[in-house]
Amino acid sequence: MAKSTQHWSKIGETGSIIGMKILLSCYQLFGRNVFRLVLLPVIGYYFLSNKRARHASQDYLKKAKPLCPKQPKELTSFRHFWTFGELLLDKFLVWMGHIQPQDVAFHNQATMQHMEQRQKGGIIVVSHLGNTEICSALAHQMPNVKVTMLVYTQHAEKFNRMLKQANASANIRMMQVTDMSPATAMTLSERIEEGEFIVIAGDRTPVQSNARTTVVPFLQQPAPFPQGAFILANLLKCPVYLMFCLKQEAKYHIYIELFAEQLTAPRKARDQLLNNAVYDYAKRLEHYCLMQPLQWFNFYDFWHIEPLNSHTKLHKKGH
Repeated sequence: MAKSTQHWSKIGETGSIIGMKILLSCYQLFGRNVFRLVLLPVIGYYFLSNKRARHASQDYLKKAKPLCPKQPKELTSFRHFWTFGELLLDKFLVWMGHIQPQDVAFHNQATMQHMEQRQKGGIIVVSHLGNTEICSALAHQMPNVKVTMLVYTQHAEKFNRMLKQANASANIRMMQVTDMSPATAMTLSERIEEGEFIVIAGDRTPVQSNARTTVVPFLQQPAPFPQGAFILANLLKCPVYLMFCLKQEAKYHIYIELFAEQLTAPRKARDQLLNNAVYDYAKRLEHYCLMQPLQWFNFYDFWHIEPLNSHTKLHKKGH
């Protein structure tokens, strides 16, 4: 892993909106094969020039390889970068409406029926595994379900501009936030009461330095995970779902799980509740991550633990 311990939110966006436009135009004009030809030098340059991201990828894959005995030769850092580039195109295709129903396979149908039949919404915890944008497919599979995605403002700006240009009428809302203020929490509560689902990533440490994290085992090494999604669920007293989307054999597979009907506990047991929730989430993320390890895209020192963080003790379930 790179020696730099810079927080992920301080790392500038890679690439420019012009570069993304060029790649998207190549696909629109010439198709996927030409897109791949143009993508090769782009990914090659990024791979060679971005030492921090390359070392982060290598460190992650080093941890994943012993747990993926069937595909160790495939787990190279360049393949990791290449997969990221290919899935970037798929993100745009989703928002342009080019992903057809036959391109997506939904698992856990009973859970989806549960979501659709409820009068109240909830929280969907996602990750940087696979293609999170595919969650917009929920709008097609369940037309009565509304979705709002919470995104970090700074890193979302360029990508959001591209999405709007690709499809200004995309049937999903984004809310850009850096912290969870009382006003934001109230807005989210109102949306959930109206049956809306709030999508939030659970595998990026908080932007605010005083925000809460829990250190849990991930790929057999201690890593800090945010409590934010579960604090919000505890506050709003709503159901929590997990969603993972993996590209397998040229098709997207969406896995939705009911994580908890409610995350509630007496005040004295609240910390234990949140720590256990983070632990359980990390185990599920690890499970799906090992199914398609090249599709987890956190190109920074994910396992770095801040020395002054008050939650640096490794949490084990039930402790």
